[in-house]
Amino acid sequence: MPLKLIMTWDILPNHEQEYFDFLVREFIPNMNRLGFELSDAWATLYGEQPQVLIAALLPDEAEAERRLSKPEWLELKEKLQRFILNFSSKLVVARQGFQF
Repeated sequence: MPLKLIMTWDILPNHEQEYFDFLVREFIPNMNRLGFELSDAWATLYGEQPQVLIAALLPDEAEAERRLSKPEWLELKEKLQRFILNFSSKLVVARQGFQF
C-alpha cells in the first residue's frame, strides 16, 4: 500500500535565501535521487500553521523504512535543520488530494 511522507517546518527568520538555495540545489534533488517521489509542496501565507509542507510518495511500508533509515537521508535531514525550526514528519496511507 503506497505511503506518503508528510513533513512540515518553519523557515528560520533571516535565513530565507540560504534555505531556498539549499532546498533547490540539494534537498529536493537528493530526495529524488534517494527514491522519494515528491507529490506536494505548500507554503502557508496566512494563519497559525507550519510555514512549509512537503510530501513524498513511497511504494510501501518496507521500502519507506529502508529509505528513511539510509545514512544519506538522515544526513540530508540534519542539513535541513540548519535552516528551519519546528520540523515534524509522519507517514500516512497515501490518498488523492491534500493531506495534512
